[in-house]
Amino acid sequence: MNKSIKIYIAILVFIFALILIAGNDTSKEIDWTPTYSVNDKIPLGLHVFDKEINGLLKNQKIERISALTPYEFLDSKYVPDTIVGTYKIKGTFLNITEFASIDDQSMKELFYFVSHGNSVFLSMKTFPQPLLDSLKIDFRTDFQYSDSTSIWMANKNISSKKFHLVEGMGNYYFSKIDTASTTVLGYQANAKNKKHINFIKIPYSNGYFYLHTQPAAFSNFHLLKDNHYQYAEKVLSYVPKGNVYWYTKGQNSESISDSPLRYILSQPALKWALYLSLIGILIFILFNAKRKQRIVPILTPLPNLTVEFTKTIGNLYFQEGDHDNIIDKKIIYFLEKIRNEYLIDTTNLNDDFIKKLHNKSGKDENDIRDLIFLINEHRKSYHGSLEEDLIRINNAIEKILH
Repeated sequence: MNKSIKIYIAILVFIFALILIAGNDTSKEIDWTPTYSVNDKIPLGLHVFDKEINGLLKNQKIERISALTPYEFLDSKYVPDTIVGTYKIKGTFLNITEFASIDDQSMKELFYFVSHGNSVFLSMKTFPQPLLDSLKIDFRTDFQYSDSTSIWMANKNISSKKFHLVEGMGNYYFSKIDTASTTVLGYQANAKNKKHINFIKIPYSNGYFYLHTQPAAFSNFHLLKDNHYQYAEKVLSYVPKGNVYWYTKGQNSESISDSPLRYILSQPALKWALYLSLIGILIFILFNAKRKQRIVPILTPLPNLTVEFTKTIGNLYFQEGDHDNIIDKKIIYFLEKIRNEYLIDTTNLNDDFIKKLHNKSGKDENDIRDLIFLINEHRKSYHGSLEEDLIRINNAIEKILH
């Protein structure tokens, strides 16, 4: 076993030990956040209610709504008609949450849904203002909630038993109702035995609204503590028989994740096993890459000696005074570049050539004409060229190529 493997194993053992120490020494605090989410197993989540709802609402079909708003769901079930519209569904819309989270458009749709002979059951500590105004009710809260507060049902035929629910509760109650039409279904009382209304039934057109101010009664904590589940059963016994459309978005508008790792990440042991595996794979890759990767040598690129060679040959011709040869090579270089860059035939250096080069290169036509004149004159000349001729042709070529 080489040194790299030993270091790799030591790091893995060290990380695993840290995870064990952190897991044993860290005491997890109880999260009392009132999410009212079906995903949450914390005290004020609805995980237990989600599992037991079929037992609480016996012989009733439950449909969960999580991806749509109440308006989007109900509007999709509405069938317009020439005289009066109707809904393809019948039953009760159910929503349990901490505070009012129903938008105004959805609230209007709920009123319309109830007017067609359906029901709405809302358990929340506060209610949308349009609902309160339309039903002529009001509510208030006393900020101090005593440990000795009791809640019970108004109808003694159902139950006269008082329940002492404290955790997650609040002293929210209805302070104003229309006594001519509203039916009181439940009460709560504080330490001074001052009784308040916390559960009512209100008719609206052809249906009913059921409003309840203590959603914590349906939370994980109270459904599992002592006999508190009996109170939830009594409250839900007022839900009319038939289909129930449960709006399952929690207080933070969560919906169930579709991730394939959802269950693994929800379990601390599996989550840490996944993280440890990923860390181990990363360390293994790093160590193996360092051990197996060879040093890449630095290769010095070959120098480009073309320019130096050209200067040397040019100086040699110039020192020898062979101006004709230099001019010929300059002309050959110029014509070769014209053929490659502009694809122009250079056999005949005439007016047609001049116009083509002018159109393709955009160079001044007079400059091109002067250069062609000098090239043709040089080719016709039988006497040797002078240094001045070389300079003149070179400058003319530079004007066209640059």
